[in-house]
Amino acid sequence: MLPPFSVVIPCFNEAARIGETVRLTLHYLALNAPGAELIVVNDGSTDGTAAMARERMKDAKVETRLLENFPNRGKGAAVHSGLLAAQKPIGLFFDADLSTPLAETPKLIEPIASGQIDIALGSRALDRRLIGIHQPWRREQAGRAFNLLVRVATGLPFWDTQCGFKAFRLDVCRPILEAARLDGFAFDVELLYLAQHAGLRIREIPVRWNHAEGSKVSFFRDSLRMLREVIVLRKTMNAMSA
Repeated sequence: MLPPFSVVIPCFNEAARIGETVRLTLHYLALNAPGAELIVVNDGSTDGTAAMARERMKDAKVETRLLENFPNRGKGAAVHSGLLAAQKPIGLFFDADLSTPLAETPKLIEPIASGQIDIALGSRALDRRLIGIHQPWRREQAGRAFNLLVRVATGLPFWDTQCGFKAFRLDVCRPILEAARLDGFAFDVELLYLAQHAGLRIREIPVRWNHAEGSKVSFFRDSLRMLREVIVLRKTMNAMSA
């Protein structure tokens, strides 16, 4: 059995799959972590995401909550809201598409629970043999280029900052969650930079991963947005070092 932890699922216009994701997550938690809680953060969806999540949460065998962010503020804001509302010692967030299978959860939870580390990062880059279904070639190469840019701009040693599967020891991570300012797709980078600056113990852990169709990420628009956010973060880093 896994120790108590909070699962946070940020979602925006995920009515087509959030119901099944919630069902599978609740089933997994009931069997493997009955002391866990599930928090779904609806980030200003304009479809039936909230209603579908609420319906699936009925009669759950673990604690559940639905948080509402209005208007849409971005994935980073949704993750921050969920993790700050978490009531368990460890917080895990993952994407609504379940690209990383639920069975990978112990890889992140157990080293935090045993006191080895403070933050666990699921990574697609450390062992690409674990990738079952790859992203389209152009998107995969853009992801690699972005992570290289992140390493150069921030000095972070990690090869995959953008995998949507991360866990946090919340008592020590709460201050960095409260200090974080980026609400977009580069929020992971900011959290990791703040955590490293605070001396927290971070480990990148290879996980299985499969590309799921229906991504809300626009290749061109969001690549430029993430680049701008990294530039903003770099300026913040320079200010902190001054």
